[in-house]
Amino acid sequence: MTNQPTSSHENPYAAPHTKPGEPAARATRRELWAWACYDWANSAYSTLSITILVAYITKVALPGDVGTMVWSFGIGTSMFMSALLSPMLGAMADARANKRGWLAITALGGATASVLLGVVPMVPALIVALFLTAHILFELSFSFYNGFLPELADESQLNRVSSWGFAAGYIGGGLALLAALMVFMFAPRFGIDSAATHLRIGLIIMGLWWGVFTLPTILVLRDRGQPRKAPLPLHRAAREAFGEVYHTLRNVRRYRTLSIFLAGYLLYNEGINTVLTQASVFADRVLKMTPMELAQVVLLIQFAAFPGALLIGWLADRWGQKTALMLCLACWAGLLVGAYYVTTKAQFWALAGVLALIMGGTQSVSRSIMGYMTPKAHTAEFMGFFSLSQKATSMVGPFLFGTIVVRTGNAHLAILSLLVFIVCGSAVVAFVDPQRGRDEAQSVA
Repeated sequence: MTNQPTSSHENPYAAPHTKPGEPAARATRRELWAWACYDWANSAYSTLSITILVAYITKVALPGDVGTMVWSFGIGTSMFMSALLSPMLGAMADARANKRGWLAITALGGATASVLLGVVPMVPALIVALFLTAHILFELSFSFYNGFLPELADESQLNRVSSWGFAAGYIGGGLALLAALMVFMFAPRFGIDSAATHLRIGLIIMGLWWGVFTLPTILVLRDRGQPRKAPLPLHRAAREAFGEVYHTLRNVRRYRTLSIFLAGYLLYNEGINTVLTQASVFADRVLKMTPMELAQVVLLIQFAAFPGALLIGWLADRWGQKTALMLCLACWAGLLVGAYYVTTKAQFWALAGVLALIMGGTQSVSRSIMGYMTPKAHTAEFMGFFSLSQKATSMVGPFLFGTIVVRTGNAHLAILSLLVFIVCGSAVVAFVDPQRGRDEAQSVA
């Protein structure tokens, strides 16, 4: 989850306040609970997709290399498509002040596609279409969900409210995965012995959890922004949205240190995200781990990541943000090198434990550094651009991983190839002085 800005009428992919320049009105406890509920809801997809859905595609619907390519390319393509669509849809939601409606469409649409994955006939083209639909809508939903944060919390509340959602996501995703594990364990007692059926039930749980727990968010939250008198047609929304992206790109370039950090962040974050989405392919190819075994590993990561984030935050306070980040990136590099030599499930479990400790911390300290060097007058604009840039470049890693696996048949080599993102990103970040970036943010109008 990303820290969101405090104002955004200038930015099509961030939320406006009730009136430009005014602080967010204090939200009720009921509204904050409803907002965090969506993190609880969508985390079912983020955890079960990398355990249940990937196994269903690569082992049942499209077994072999075809399934691996569909999974890897599907993740990358979905992220790229969401990056193209987010600015346009964000501009339209801004113009009509109807983020809630768009959140309902994307979240419930994605949840429905997830449930259908578990019930439709085994037609590969249909499975792929539903997979792409679910993942694109999952990514798009965050544009509208995150847009509510600056309307619900003022500057003094942003970090606290954001962390509530973060924690709800870890717990909700973990419990959804636990529910799927119960299916694997107890379904045979009721005569359900087919592994494919177990996976189908897991997909239904994924969709139902996402959809049902989205309802409180949709029913309780209300847009606080004011709609424009003349809603923008699609072509104008698209033109204005991409005009804002270009405007923001020019603005970011004025802040040299921040621009350097953004370049490094996009590199190392690409490696990290690819590890998280493709680790299940590695576990299957190298270790022949079953979906249940992989789900247990992800369950460990899910519940250990939150204290790991707190630990890295504590180190950042004591040693400095950049030092903590470089330590995390060194651990990621070590993980990838270690993965190259993994031959047993016990070794994979050990690496998963280390990953759990640094995963949340890397995201948290990266967000903190970006916020530290971002000028307050452009917080909404720049944070939205960071999110957009991350999605737009996120197809490279999965494409590289999937291509190497299929061309060489060597998952060890594919996971090691991601080291280039971590190393290059770390090299760029090494030249960043956060204090200089802070000074630039304060000195440049």
